[in-house]
Amino acid sequence: MERDLNTPDQLKMLEDNIGRIKKKLIVLSGKGGVGKSTVAVNMAYGFAISGYKVGILDVDLHGPSIVKMLGIEGIGIGNNEGEMPTPVKVHDNLHALSIASLLPGPDEPVIWRGPAKMGVIKQFMQEIEWPELDLLVIDCPPGTGDEPLSAVQILKKIDGAVIVSTPQDVAFLDARKTISFSQKLNIPILGIIENMSYLTCPHCNKKVDVFKGSGAEKAAKDFDLDVIAKIPLDTNIMETGDAGRPYIYDYSKKDGAKEFQKAIEAVAEKLDIHK
Repeated sequence: MERDLNTPDQLKMLEDNIGRIKKKLIVLSGKGGVGKSTVAVNMAYGFAISGYKVGILDVDLHGPSIVKMLGIEGIGIGNNEGEMPTPVKVHDNLHALSIASLLPGPDEPVIWRGPAKMGVIKQFMQEIEWPELDLLVIDCPPGTGDEPLSAVQILKKIDGAVIVSTPQDVAFLDARKTISFSQKLNIPILGIIENMSYLTCPHCNKKVDVFKGSGAEKAAKDFDLDVIAKIPLDTNIMETGDAGRPYIYDYSKKDGAKEFQKAIEAVAEKLDIHK
């Protein structure tokens, strides 16, 4: 029998949690495989390293990946002195919650339909005691389906969205839909991040456009948006993600880390975040 998540006590817990979060940032993409979770994780790390109190909520229920990227695989949710469970503490300034922390193993699939997915996202924000946060980063699955819509409805007010895509025009056909999705739900779009933007040749240092296209610039012009970062192809991004390490910290002098930092500064300014 399903529990009622709309009792006065349950709704009070939801309001209390939301009240402890100053700003909410949703990270969206039209297609899978464009590095959306990589962007979400490195932005969360970047804010945390800068001294902000940050949470990252993974609502990609069918393909959760942030636990691996954060190095918290196999670590269950925390416990607040025997009372409400808490998100996983990655380090002092960063807390994370993913369905992967609740599953018996990494190969366990989530086979749910829409209402069940909305229910578990609501429980993430209602029955888990979140700490005081300057920023909550919400990592969504690709597209404009149940999970991002549920997150927006449950959190009530999203302060900003970042749209992630690769450069190809065909990739931006879907990314443009996430822009329209955000606009229809009155979510301010803080900018576009073009991932895998180019490759720097290790021999001559020339920038090579591996995935040719002008989708980011065209979308930015058509929707009057900013391209806030162009992140290059860098094998170190993949390696740090697989190792559960923050690329933005371990390779802070690399072009990719500098681009992540540009995006973080743009988001901080547009959200007017203060520590």
